[in-house]
Amino acid sequence: MKYGVPVRSGPMDGILLKDYRPASSLVVPATAVNKARFAAIDAHAHSSMSGATTSAGVDAWVRTMDETGIEWSVVFTDASGTEFDRQAELFLGAYPKRFQVWYTPDTSNPEAPDFTAKAVAELERAYKKGARGVGEITDKGWGVGASEKNALPPARRLRFDDPRLDAYWERCGELNMPVNIHIADHPSCWKPLDKEQERTPDFQAFSLWGKDVPSYEELLARRERLLAKHPKTKFIFCHFSNQGNDTAALAKLLDRFPNMYVDVSARDYEIGRQPRTMKAFLEKYQGRVLFGTDMGRDAAMYRGWWRLLETGDEYMPGRIWWMYYGTALGDGALKSLYRDTALKVLNLQ
Repeated sequence: MKYGVPVRSGPMDGILLKDYRPASSLVVPATAVNKARFAAIDAHAHSSMSGATTSAGVDAWVRTMDETGIEWSVVFTDASGTEFDRQAELFLGAYPKRFQVWYTPDTSNPEAPDFTAKAVAELERAYKKGARGVGEITDKGWGVGASEKNALPPARRLRFDDPRLDAYWERCGELNMPVNIHIADHPSCWKPLDKEQERTPDFQAFSLWGKDVPSYEELLARRERLLAKHPKTKFIFCHFSNQGNDTAALAKLLDRFPNMYVDVSARDYEIGRQPRTMKAFLEKYQGRVLFGTDMGRDAAMYRGWWRLLETGDEYMPGRIWWMYYGTALGDGALKSLYRDTALKVLNLQ
């Protein structure tokens, strides 16, 4: 018996959880929002996910931006050296007022004696080539810019608060280049892949359970040391700093460190399943949260964000198992999220 209902075997017993897609009988409003209420700035997009590898691809991206209300896109080139130069020319050559390009430092050999000097020199060179920010830089536990395949032994891994990066972060601040950091990952990654796992089997490849990485809490704690050491550098922690599941804890960090910002990218499900809590958070922390997608460049993707943020629609099909509920943000909070914070932080001039 479950909730007074007798449970019996039947045809549905053979349906796998990953295939279960229940059709809802709810009759609720479905608002189409084709264009953002305010011209938006997407502060988190990747060239590798956009398909914009040629001038024709870039042209197509701009057409989609025009159709959906995106004024600027910040392009993470995920590159340095000549590949960064190529992408900078590709995006800025034709559309210097629609794209901002960011570069990613080469952290593949952090134990080299000249690692810090080379990193700073490349930062300055990339700036002269058009880079206006750094990122997205990732440490999910394997070290900055590293993965399970190429990670150093734990004690030798490069961390965001490592002294070898101090001069680099300081120079970012001097050049007014914000840094987009992906630290840790969704907390479910540190949980067993069992019947209580929060995210669907589609995301099991991200699992860090039982692997040779620090705990979720230990990785997040490094934010405080980084932020405290470099108060003149602007750090944007993407995906709500992987703490969108606990906005109260995240708020405490924002209160302590004025150089800390977050973006909402790829965390639509953290917004849509707690709309009242998230609405209060986004209203209170206007000026500290940037809009970003990290989900390609399809028009339907952008319009899904507009519906989530601008309407009060209920029980919307979500991207990850859960159904979403709109936040119906007011104009002030919405404009701050879409553009005003980005204009303050992103050095678009």
